Amino acid sequence: MPPIDTTLVLFCKPPALSKQRLVPELGVRATRELAERLLVCALEDAAGWRGPVVLSPAEPADRAWARGLGLAAADIVAQDGGNLGARLNDIDSRLRDEGHGKLLFIGLDCPLLDRPALEAAATDLAETDVALGEAEDGGVVYMGNSRPWPDLTALPWSTARLAEALAGACRRAGLGVVSRGRWPDVDRTSDLPGLAAALAGDNRPARQRLRRCLPAGEDTPIWKVR
Repeated sequence: MPPIDTTLVLFCKPPALSKQRLVPELGVRATRELAERLLVCALEDAAGWRGPVVLSPAEPADRAWARGLGLAAADIVAQDGGNLGARLNDIDSRLRDEGHGKLLFIGLDCPLLDRPALEAAATDLAETDVALGEAEDGGVVYMGNSRPWPDLTALPWSTARLAEALAGACRRAGLGVVSRGRWPDVDRTSDLPGLAAALAGDNRPARQRLRRCLPAGEDTPIWKVR
């Protein structure tokens, strides 16, 4: 298959620092285990990407950690402060200065994303300025752009209004926007039983490893490592 001219950018952080809002319900160990398995799912996607890949750890001090994740061909471009919007603006600008023209940003929250969905987003960027994958809770699970982002710092990050606000900010800046899907993501412990059911038919190894440690339904313990 031909290569893809869109750069996949994975925003990530060490599992010990990820998904911290789940700690009060899951505990430290279970939250770290969940974060590690979500990270491996995202790395599974990045390893199969037919274009350039950038790993973007949340802190400059995490560069060495990112280099040890096993994606030898990936560039490491660390984030550097500010809220998520400021970080996206900064990484977007720096990568464009390095010659990347089309960028597709993903995180760790949506293991149901698959290669066809990400490749569809890359195809959208051949025809429009911004490609968004909307989450069921009003957030986004991917955001791609073929032109620089507008100022994203004032957007309502981590709220149910994000997808609408992001699309509106892009349109006000004169950018064309295509939105796809209503993807479930992992923000709360209540998301885990549904995720387990949705992954039942997914044969990707990292997804099956994730599914095996999720609760099978509302009547099972919220966390059980098998």
